[in-house]
Amino acid sequence: MAAKPGERKLQILQTIVEMLEQPKGEKITTAALAARLDLSEAALYRHFPSKFMMYQGLIDFIEQTVFGLINKISTEEQDGLKQIEGIVGLLLGFAKKNRGMTRVLIGDALVNEDERLQQRINQLLDRVEATLKQSLRIASTQGKLEADADFGAHANLLLCFVVGRWSQFGKSGYAKDPMVQWPQQWGIIRSQFN
Repeated sequence: MAAKPGERKLQILQTIVEMLEQPKGEKITTAALAARLDLSEAALYRHFPSKFMMYQGLIDFIEQTVFGLINKISTEEQDGLKQIEGIVGLLLGFAKKNRGMTRVLIGDALVNEDERLQQRINQLLDRVEATLKQSLRIASTQGKLEADADFGAHANLLLCFVVGRWSQFGKSGYAKDPMVQWPQQWGIIRSQFN
């Protein structure tokens, strides 16, 4: 029985993620992907017109998932600092649960691919930083952060922390759990806001 069109696309994306989860981090070629799926390369291109579009599909999934969860945190949690704690914890946990996606987020999987893919990840990270900045502003209005604090600097520091933890996780072959010491590290970061 043939797979429905959407099912095959999802299967292709899931297989790319599985290949990205390999600790050696080898380059994903359409030939290797097709062989893994027991398809011809031409069959791959019937579902995705290019490798670029395959990676676009992965980035779409990351954006929808991450920002859906961030919006939920921002809506349900009124305390600005708790929003930040929740968002940073979410980002670290997302990497832990989605190892292959971590390689996309840190750009390892995008080396030698279309530069627009890295630009798209950069935009995603800029949006995360803007969200953190907004939560810092909320914390300031709640008296939990100095009114004259540099929200941009704080938000960028938080983003650099997350990307650094993602990078350690990916570069260690997924041995360095991004969630290890998070509660203690949040305590250190949180103390800087007082």
